[in-house]
Amino acid sequence: MTPMTSTERPFLNRRLAEFGTTIFAEMSALATATGAINLGQGFPDTDGPEEIREAAVRALRDGRGNQYPPGPGVPELRAAIVDHQRRRYGLAFDPDTEVLVTAGATEAIAATLLALLEPGDEVIALEPYYDSYAACIAMAGAARVPVTLRPDPERARFRLDLDELRDAVTDRTRLLLINTPHNPTGTVLTREELTAIAELAVERDLLVVTDEVYEHLVFDDAEHVPLATLPGMRERTVTIGSAGKTFSFTGWKVGWITGTAGLVSAVRSAKQFLTYVASGPFQYAVAEALRLPDAYFTAFRDDLRAKRDLLSAGLTDAGFTVFRPTGTYFVTADIRPLGESDGLAFCRALPERAGVVAIPNAVFYDHKEAGAPYVRFAFCKRAEVLADAAERLRKAFAH
Repeated sequence: MTPMTSTERPFLNRRLAEFGTTIFAEMSALATATGAINLGQGFPDTDGPEEIREAAVRALRDGRGNQYPPGPGVPELRAAIVDHQRRRYGLAFDPDTEVLVTAGATEAIAATLLALLEPGDEVIALEPYYDSYAACIAMAGAARVPVTLRPDPERARFRLDLDELRDAVTDRTRLLLINTPHNPTGTVLTREELTAIAELAVERDLLVVTDEVYEHLVFDDAEHVPLATLPGMRERTVTIGSAGKTFSFTGWKVGWITGTAGLVSAVRSAKQFLTYVASGPFQYAVAEALRLPDAYFTAFRDDLRAKRDLLSAGLTDAGFTVFRPTGTYFVTADIRPLGESDGLAFCRALPERAGVVAIPNAVFYDHKEAGAPYVRFAFCKRAEVLADAAERLRKAFAH
């Protein structure tokens, strides 16, 4: 048999071959082609505060950030991140050595995993998981070990099985990848759950990477507890934050990590060979955003909670079983009451059937069967758009 030439072999390497085009690109293309309301991809349809947008314009006009900013991030933003962590959570960091600004949370995840993992290491991630987790673990040559959040219909939430988490740890486990508030389920891990995670990490000497980009979107009686605040965790935790979700400027791509000087230095070593630096003028604007009064954060949360309630009620009226989120701006719904069981097929047909786009949760699972009947809708849209989408879904499915 004649061997294939280099141009005949598949170009994508084996580590990334399973990923291909993201589900978000596919569903957004469907939305454009059909004119459907896009409740799939998680971006707001309105801009954030006018004064923060003007701060970016002012930075541009003043010549701040138009050239390469400092590698760790502009000092003003690093100081604002430190102040935010201290004011909100009582966490103290050195702005010069324990903060790193990144091109959004996605780069923060990539740089952290590339820096901290060796080929063959195991990473425990809660599934369903943000899709870049799996790709970044693969790029690092590590192995992902999913621990499934289980639906609890009585409490209308997904829960973590702590025994399953403990059983997943082996001698090859290097780190735990935790996301709370959790995308896509909308679950906020409880203090008890997080305490158990912290105790396990200390007992087994594990690093923890915690994605907390939805920290300001916590509803009802839920509480956001940063893992780094728990005993024994500050020295082993990399915390990831982002401006996009909190201030509705997702296109600015301003994220950050905080952690010990050793951890941050390691991540910076990887990050410098990814984007090097990014988002110069926007960093100055985000520094001002983080210092907005508490009233902004309260009003933002209250607005999203009202939108959650609007869409959740519409989905319930249409016949879905709704898992009412206590965090993020996503709601997960079970399609089985509609006589459906394949979320991927359901979402591909939904634009034509109802004029609405959603995301099938199964793409966020290794155990595809566990996520098959669930779909995710984003409610970070204008109220009138959500009301229109809810009405379309009611007409399509309510009997």
